[in-house]
This record gives sequence, structure tokens and C-alpha cells, in this order.
Amino acid sequence: MRKVEEFMRTRGLEVGDLVRITKVEGNGRIYLEGLVMPPYELSPGETLTIKLDNGYNVGILIDAIESVEVLRKGGERDRASFREVLPKRKGLPNVTILGTGGTIASRIDYKTGAVHPAFTAEELAKAVPEVFEIANLTPKLIMNILSEDMKPTYWIKIAKEVAKALNGGEDGVVIAHGTDTMGYSAAALSFLLRGLNKPVVLVGAQRSSDRPSSDSAMNLTCAVKMATSDVAEVMVVMHGETGDTYCLAHRGTKVRKMHTSRRDAFRSINDVPIAKIWKEEIEFLRSDYRKRREGEVIVDDKMEEKVAILKIYPGISGELLDFLVEAGYKGVVIEGTGLGHVPQEFIPHVQRAVEEGVAVCVTSQCLYGRVNLNVYSNGRKLLKAGAIPCEDMLPETAYVKLMWVLGHTNDLEEVRRMMLTNYAGEITPYTRPDVYLR
Repeated sequence: MRKVEEFMRTRGLEVGDLVRITKVEGNGRIYLEGLVMPPYELSPGETLTIKLDNGYNVGILIDAIESVEVLRKGGERDRASFREVLPKRKGLPNVTILGTGGTIASRIDYKTGAVHPAFTAEELAKAVPEVFEIANLTPKLIMNILSEDMKPTYWIKIAKEVAKALNGGEDGVVIAHGTDTMGYSAAALSFLLRGLNKPVVLVGAQRSSDRPSSDSAMNLTCAVKMATSDVAEVMVVMHGETGDTYCLAHRGTKVRKMHTSRRDAFRSINDVPIAKIWKEEIEFLRSDYRKRREGEVIVDDKMEEKVAILKIYPGISGELLDFLVEAGYKGVVIEGTGLGHVPQEFIPHVQRAVEEGVAVCVTSQCLYGRVNLNVYSNGRKLLKAGAIPCEDMLPETAYVKLMWVLGHTNDLEEVRRMMLTNYAGEITPYTRPDVYLR
């Protein structure tokens, strides 16, 4: 038995107990109050962890603890009383919230103080009661996965649920999603949902709901508000800056997570966000978005999953592309350097792939700016080898789009035509000088 477990056993402590700890430090004493947390599995077991009132966990060395007083047993702690889902109110729009998982769909276990993924979308809706003042909500959990476990078959499942809700009379849909792959999912839904006539908003959180700096409540509120707007596009709504002043609505094909942990991690790349969502209003930053209209949403779910992304780096071997071709991949998106460059010795491998019927698309790992293969000789050779330059598309958007395109045709000329056709705002007509992230 580890030291912390023996310490808890001998003092009658259980996970979830509210305790007051007297800790010896130097010549004085420190008093701490908090909930006893489960021992961390990977720790050496020499510290007792408690959750303070401010939401943060603190570990206390057992040898420094002078006394422990149990103020309340865990089983006596009342569960938080969240507002129940209300009956539909006249005059409010109707919005479906689809739960897929992620940090925004987390809940606090009020016995232990720990944070877990929400088991139902109802828990997510109840945790932010103010959204009921914006719309009548119909929450539905369709999956509960980590963001990194997202896959193309799940995109199709989400798309079908979105179409079902919108064609069933809902005024908008919000999708609670993990942030790490939210850009991929937003791009995928932008191509899968044909004839989109109402708002579809993906939303997540960088920080879980037990942290004082959590962004989940504000993000969800802004997302629901955007789902009642007249924008008939797939969007991502997240914090617009580090404070709690406004969120930004990004076009689903032009958005990327640009920071691992900041609350304003998401940015529109090579484009301007659609809107700022303030507490009292929506401030539109552009007017060329698709507007809400009548019609039926169709799920165009033909996708080819045998598509890969290959990043160019100094010393890369063309054998990597050969391997993908031999493994039966139908398309490859190359993240080239600069304007879309690859090493000269890599070009014959691209030509071989194209000759064998594999679509090879080129983006830039610079992200900002656009691909131009006509400037340098290697770029022109790459064009001659049959590569498709993807304008200013993000690599992940090009990846998702190529899957969708190859689901409809294997003819490389038709693939080229479709990849260079602007279906969902994924290609901007010219490079704007005012959108570069400083």
C-alpha cells in the first residue's frame, strides 16, 4: 500500500471528504481546506491531494501534515442543483445541442470534486442555465469521445444528426466538440452538408469547468447565440481574446487551433472571422456570408478515407510517398515549404504517384499566404509532374476536401477541377494583407 493510501486509511479519510489540514512550514503553520481527491496514479504516493474552493488542486506532503479535521463526509455533500430543461417558450428560436465529447462537455463530480466527461448532453445544457434565455434547447448526446479519437465515419454520423435536426424544423445546431480536431470536423461538415440553410456551430473549451479560468460557459452561450443568427454556414465559435469580453465566429473551412492552451487559441487563417459575439449583440465583421433560407439539407456522405497528409522536411525520402502509393492510398496532401516546394529528388516520386492514379495536392506549412508553384523551377517541375496546387487552403481543409472529392471521382482531371472549385469558402479569391497573425 502506498504511503498516501495508508495515511487516508488510518485517519478515516475518503475521497470527497471536506477537510481542514494543518501543515507545518518553517516556524509556522498553514491551514488549508478542500475536498480530498483520488490519489494520482502516477505519483510516488507521498502527497495528499485536495481541491481548494478556487477550483485548483494542491498536493501536500504527508510528512508535513500536522493534523487533519474532517468537516464533512463526502456522502453528505449535496449535488449542485442545476436548472432543469425548460418547456419550450413561445418567441424563442429552437436549437439542438449535439454532444460529442471534449472539455466543454465535462462535469464536476460533486462527491469527489473531480472532473469527468459529461455522460449526457443534458448535463452540458444544465451547467449553463443562461442559454435557456436565448433559445429553446434540445440536447442530444451522439457520442462521447476525446477529440483525438475523431474519425471520418463520425463526421458522417454528426452530419446526419445535423441534417435531421435542421430538416425537422430546428432553427440552428450547436455541436459540442473537443478543440484539438475541431478544425477538421468543421471543414468536413462544410463539405458534407449540401444546401445548408441554417447555422451550424461547433464549440469547445480550452479549460474544464472546474477551473476558475474556464471558458466553457461563455463559449457555449456565444455558440447558442450564433446558432440563432442568419448565417447559414458551418462555424467555429470560441473566445476572441484572453478575457471574457467576446467570442469570434470563424468560417469552418478557414479556422485553426493556433495555441495549445490559450482561451483565444482559434484563429481565422487567410480570412476575416464572420462575427464577434458580445454579451448583448452580434457584431458582423463581414457581409458576404451565406444567409438563412428555406430548403432541405442533404448529407453528401461519399468520402474516401485512404487519404494522407505528408509534411515536407529537410532530408525527407520519396520512399514515404512510395509507401503510401503501395499501401493503396488514393490521395496525398503535401505540406510543402514556402510557396509549396518539395526537394528536387522528391518530384519523381510525385510523378510516379500521379501516373498510378493517386491525387497529389500541395499546400503550404506556412499556413498564411497561398501556394504558387510557378515562381521557382522545382515548383514548375512539380506542376508538370501532375501535382494540384491548393491555393490558400489550410492543409487539414485540403485533406478533408480531398477525401470528399475522391468520394465522387477518381478521374484526376475532375479531381483537379473540384479541388480548385470553391464550395464552402475554403479558397479566398486573393491574399488579404490585413489577416496575417501578428
